[in-house]
Amino acid sequence: MARDSRTTKTSLLRAATGEFAEHGIAGARVDRIAAAAGYNKNLIYVHFGSKDQLFDAVYEDAVKEILDAAPFDADDLPGYAGALFDFHIGHPHLMRLARWHSLERPGEVLPIAEKANAAKLRALSAAQGEGKVDAGLPPHLLLALLVGLAMTWSEGSPEPATADDDAAGIAARRHAVVVSAGRLTRPVPRS
Repeated sequence: MARDSRTTKTSLLRAATGEFAEHGIAGARVDRIAAAAGYNKNLIYVHFGSKDQLFDAVYEDAVKEILDAAPFDADDLPGYAGALFDFHIGHPHLMRLARWHSLERPGEVLPIAEKANAAKLRALSAAQGEGKVDAGLPPHLLLALLVGLAMTWSEGSPEPATADDDAAGIAARRHAVVVSAGRLTRPVPRS
């Protein structure tokens, strides 16, 4: 039975996401991706051109998924940080994929992420100008802190002796992220 092109690409992308998250770009093998998807490896080259271009497609899909899962709201930065935390907890493979991207392609930013970040920075700047968000940090540093806070704390406790991957531990870490984001962004009252 012939499979349609969209189904083939979707299956290859799904298999490639797992492979790249586990092994990175350099360690990923097209043979394993093809086998996991149930296709001949030539279809990877037909649909994506190369292993690097397949990674680019996988990574772009991951970035889109993250952007959709955690909509940015400059009026609710603690909620944004909480949504990022939730996404990271539920999608650890995509977080590993992002780490591989930063290790193997340092400094490279996708146009879709650059555009999204530019919009976030404009919204943060406007909220700071209106006195809704603390203006003690430039928008780009504030955004980096919020994203880093959510990502880092979703990976586990900073205390190695604490086994907190249970629901209570995850809830406590999420609460810490949301409270910290609120304290970091809450405008300082002027006297």
